[in-house]
Amino acid sequence: MVVATAARSLLPMNTTPGSRRSFHRRRRHGVVLSGQAHPGCPEAGAAAWMLWPGVVGLALVAAVGCARPAPLRETDEPSRPTPVAGRLEVDEAEVPKLSDVPFTLRDQTGAEFSSSELEGRVWMGAIFFANCPGPCFRENQAIADILRRIDDPDFLVVSLTCDPENDTPEALAHYAARFEADPDRWKFLTGDLKLIERVGQKVFRLPVELGVHSERGVVFDRQGRLRGGYHLLQPDRVELLEKLIRDVLAEQADAAAAGIVP
Repeated sequence: MVVATAARSLLPMNTTPGSRRSFHRRRRHGVVLSGQAHPGCPEAGAAAWMLWPGVVGLALVAAVGCARPAPLRETDEPSRPTPVAGRLEVDEAEVPKLSDVPFTLRDQTGAEFSSSELEGRVWMGAIFFANCPGPCFRENQAIADILRRIDDPDFLVVSLTCDPENDTPEALAHYAARFEADPDRWKFLTGDLKLIERVGQKVFRLPVELGVHSERGVVFDRQGRLRGGYHLLQPDRVELLEKLIRDVLAEQADAAAAGIVP
């Protein structure tokens, strides 16, 4: 676990008890994540952490070190695309995959949505809740802008609520309408909180619990493997996120040109 005292890009994540910030830098896996989480969406929380001396910060991290799955590390460097057909340079078992936690939830139309429907598609995952007072709206506005710019039927967005008790399908339908979300391309999903937490932590590799979530978007390839992600509230990171999506979308064409069937 890393607690930075000099580099602003590696500030500890603002968390509630039992949650923490996880970093990962598995460059050799072609996986890259960048961003932070916030409880209840206050935007000033990270600044408070900056006031703690490094030694105290390390002690706090050690105290909650067993509360979450083993963390990865993060970097703001762009993700390195995997070779054609999505082959990885290391053991694929080390890369988070959609198949790690299969799920069935309900979307904003009230219909069941299974993770099996994501097979063979490039998709982005994100976490939010409708009553979030600020960051979630801007996070989802960034996603709406990405969807407008990447008009590809093979690309889908899956947004999981971390407040499923209040975010019913009806509430999500009203919320999705604010972004003119096409339910065929952008799924706002609700259901069992424990399942959502498992998907967020095991597959998205993002911190998630009731009212607590990350502001990152994470990208998966057609084989359901996590390829990277970036912070959705920073325009330069959104540009990198969009480039990553386009690169992963292009891989199928590259594989077809090489005569390889994924």
